[in-house]
Amino acid sequence: MRFLRPTRHRLHWCLDMIFRNDECRVRTDHAPANFTTIKHMAHNLIRKNPGKVSLRLKRKIAACGDNFLASLIAG
Repeated sequence: MRFLRPTRHRLHWCLDMIFRNDECRVRTDHAPANFTTIKHMAHNLIRKNPGKVSLRLKRKIAACGDNFLASLIAG
């Protein structure tokens, strides 16, 4: 039987691997909470996009190509 991690742990692992969350240097005032909210929104948009490309590659394509980024935001 395969062991499945709880959702919270999978999200943390995904944010750490895709966005390098543990290496983030944002630590003052409300910036960490705001930055985390933006990362969660970006993760949800990238995950919602159909396709067999990895989440990390989708993020890199969205950073380089305005057309793909617009398609992610438009849904």
